[in-house]
Amino acid sequence: MARGKSRGRPLPGPWPPAPAGALRAYPGLVRLVSLLPSATEIVYALGLGEDLVGVTFECDEPPAARAQKTVVVGGRDTRGMTPGEIDSYVRAQLAAGGDLYTLHGEALAALQPDLILTQDLCRVCALPSGHVEDALDYLGCHADVLALDPHSLEDVLGSILAVGQRTGVPGRAERLAGELRDRLARTAALVAGRTRPRVAVVEWVDPPFTAGHWVPDLVTAAGGEPVAARPGERSVQTSWEAIAAAEPEHVLVAPCGFHLDGAIEQARLAAGRLPTATTWAIDADGIVVRPGPRLVDGVEAIASILHPGAVPAARPNAVHRVTPAG
Repeated sequence: MARGKSRGRPLPGPWPPAPAGALRAYPGLVRLVSLLPSATEIVYALGLGEDLVGVTFECDEPPAARAQKTVVVGGRDTRGMTPGEIDSYVRAQLAAGGDLYTLHGEALAALQPDLILTQDLCRVCALPSGHVEDALDYLGCHADVLALDPHSLEDVLGSILAVGQRTGVPGRAERLAGELRDRLARTAALVAGRTRPRVAVVEWVDPPFTAGHWVPDLVTAAGGEPVAARPGERSVQTSWEAIAAAEPEHVLVAPCGFHLDGAIEQARLAAGRLPTATTWAIDADGIVVRPGPRLVDGVEAIASILHPGAVPAARPNAVHRVTPAG
């Protein structure tokens, strides 16, 4: 679902398939490696930061994750590239059978993890779990691999419960999921009975991509009607004409791989192509595209845009209204 990520290549292969085996739950201390920024956020939200030993170069929340843990996945730095250049690079890599991330296999094996959190949802977002399992087998590292592949907002809450179950803290996970559900219920109550504005979320601008997976759910939970969207499905390339034909009243630009500053730059292009809608940039990596606890922050921020008279204003650096001139 992402295009703004840094990229790289994994260890040479192929390797034989990893042996099959049921994941086990850990009743106490577990050495964790997270290969997803969203999984890293879940780990810390469950109070398991001390158990986390390895992360990716993109795990920037909390900042201590990348600063204090061993980085076991790297990739190309795409800063300085335009959205179109990033898209061309990603397409070329995938067309050539290349990979977009570098797995530092020896470093991973040296950590002796018990459980590795990864995904199979998107080759552009992170290493697929199959690559990780093959690398572990090649290196002789025995660790369970738990793939977190949510397609909806409800699935994201389920991912929290799954991590809690596997790490031996199901009670913490249930409490966290309950707190998030309570916040969603409060927002639902605030927007109940109000007109639902039509909202298009753009996950990339050159070329434009629709919003998919859990992102349309955020709009619905915030009291809006998602248009030009694919709930529960992959984001796909579209056209500005198709987005305009959906007649959105608001356009939220949430480019995967970018926080608010980067989103503002891309939102200027969207504002020029969709002049009849109100255009907003949003902290995509913080509160929209990473399937972790902060998605509820995203719901609250979107609700503040759609229903400013009923919902408290979003936190600073969450959203910014954008015009073609800036």
